[in-house]
Amino acid sequence: MSYNSLKIVDIDTSVSIVKSGNRVFFQGAAMTPNLLIDALCNCYNELKNVEILQIHTDGEAKYMEAPYSESFNLCSCFVGGNVRKGVNSNNGDYIPIFLSEIHWLFRRDILPIDVAFIQVSPPDKHGYCSLGVSVDITIPAIEKAKTVVALVNPKVPRTHGDGIIHISNINYAVEVDTPIHQSIISEPSFIETQIGKHVADLIEDGATLQMGIGNIPNAVLNNLTNHKRLGIHTEMFSDGVLPLIEKGIITGEDKKVKPGKILTTFAVGSQKLYDYIDDNPVVHFKEASHTNDTSIIKLNPKVTAINSAIEIDFTGQICADTIGAYQYSGVGGQMDFIRGAALSNDGKAIIAMPSTTKKGDSKIVPYLKHGAGVTTTRAHVHYVATEYGVVDLFGRSLKQRAKALINIAHPDHRETLDREMHNRFKLI
Repeated sequence: MSYNSLKIVDIDTSVSIVKSGNRVFFQGAAMTPNLLIDALCNCYNELKNVEILQIHTDGEAKYMEAPYSESFNLCSCFVGGNVRKGVNSNNGDYIPIFLSEIHWLFRRDILPIDVAFIQVSPPDKHGYCSLGVSVDITIPAIEKAKTVVALVNPKVPRTHGDGIIHISNINYAVEVDTPIHQSIISEPSFIETQIGKHVADLIEDGATLQMGIGNIPNAVLNNLTNHKRLGIHTEMFSDGVLPLIEKGIITGEDKKVKPGKILTTFAVGSQKLYDYIDDNPVVHFKEASHTNDTSIIKLNPKVTAINSAIEIDFTGQICADTIGAYQYSGVGGQMDFIRGAALSNDGKAIIAMPSTTKKGDSKIVPYLKHGAGVTTTRAHVHYVATEYGVVDLFGRSLKQRAKALINIAHPDHRETLDREMHNRFKLI
């Protein structure tokens, strides 16, 4: 199958197939097809009531801003910084859903897709393109979309696993040659480093890790240089794993699901990360319905899931996606991995967070804020870590949980929290 079998068009032609009233899917993260998105936004005068469906996209989201927002509205399954304001306005909305279950929205025709915008590598000699470093929910989206429009970009890493699409399944292609989105994480702060040390102490040799992007995951990884035989089964990873791979600490030899391989559904990081991933059979990309399936996660030994929180109440309820009623992010895969880790043999489910917000308010609270969403229930929460230590809430009563959490709260807030605990639980 030759490259010429692709129907190559200019970018204006490619977006002209979107009609008023259509639902359009955007591939996300580092693979966000921003050139297609921007070209579509430029057609706003010709369109009405176009619904955008996505998880997390990188880059400018013009469709959330005036005057483009007059023609587009967003229904997102996750909320990133570029659409946060819009989702909390009249121009957008959010679907609370586990990452592991988003595929059912497409495959069961709950949310039929008219057009899918994606970004792929050039086809190989067999006519197959790679979806690059964002497979996640893109496979079921393109399976069900009536029309698929792809940016074909030689800068897209060719990834191993399930993230492939044959050119016969691409209706229109636009040739580009631009770098994909990169994300560079700053060095962890002192507080983040302390949290990283506490969490690293919980990780055993031979553990299978799930962690995301950010300073706390990187601080954990920085403290694993004396560990052995670690594996990765995660929904996403970033540059922090590279030094551990180079040192032979991450080998995956004890894993049961894809032993010896890093199993993921998307990746975001630097060009160095993308160069490592490119055509590397060690990194295996699967759709999120597989990576985040609790029944699959739990098959690995010592699954150690490291997630974060916006706040946690005395009973252990985790709010990780709202600030009060303000939709800040999304449910994502936290519960998928928290539960998978808890069911794994010798697994550990960990919530790691600073004890205070940037404003100095305690993140350990008597009650969640009014309107806050419960991302992870109190029955699912086990380990909680701050810079002041780690507590295990599993098997503890409500009062015991409150006392334990106060012990790892910021010292400036402990007296007030202790008083609130006595008021809440009618303690004498």
